Amino acid sequence: MAGRLLGKRLAHFLERFHQAAFSPKYLFYTNIGISVGLSMVGDAMEQTYEKMVGEIPEWNRTRTVRMGISGLTVGVVCHYWYQYLDYHYPQRTLKTVIIKILLDQFICSPFYMAVFFLTMAVLEDTTWEELKQEIREKALILYAAEWTVWPVAQLINFLLLKPQYRVLYDNTISLGYDIFTSQVKYRKKPTEEVEPKKGK
Repeated sequence: MAGRLLGKRLAHFLERFHQAAFSPKYLFYTNIGISVGLSMVGDAMEQTYEKMVGEIPEWNRTRTVRMGISGLTVGVVCHYWYQYLDYHYPQRTLKTVIIKILLDQFICSPFYMAVFFLTMAVLEDTTWEELKQEIREKALILYAAEWTVWPVAQLINFLLLKPQYRVLYDNTISLGYDIFTSQVKYRKKPTEEVEPKKGK
């Protein structure tokens, strides 16, 4: 009896939390929290793998925090980008969804990656020349990966999901992509004080 009552109270609490978190009043903060949290989880998972195969000696907390901060900046981009798309293209017809997918791939994806690299460059005190070189080496790899994942993922997002769940869905799908992003970002990275050199 006590267990059933506790279960009902917990369910009631979760329902109220869900309604508040995804309400227009708090949705921005929810989306930012999701983006930061899952970016850090993705990097932690990638570092766990790198440590397991001997590429790094230990988990680099600074790197994970930096990836979380990058999640904050790109989370802001995603929040307002989806609002823009849903405001200007509210229909759920196949034609409208395809337009939104193409806009997402050709406009938001490159901008998203630019924000990511710029954020990390600021956090790592990277020079402008180093930033340009990193973009030349890594941006195309990440953008090609975007085309293998996101057109189909966004078809589901734009066609089936309610607008308030877009960033949550985006970040859930992004978890695997964030692991890949972390791997590409820190591939063959020179030795730094807070970032041990990997064995590749």
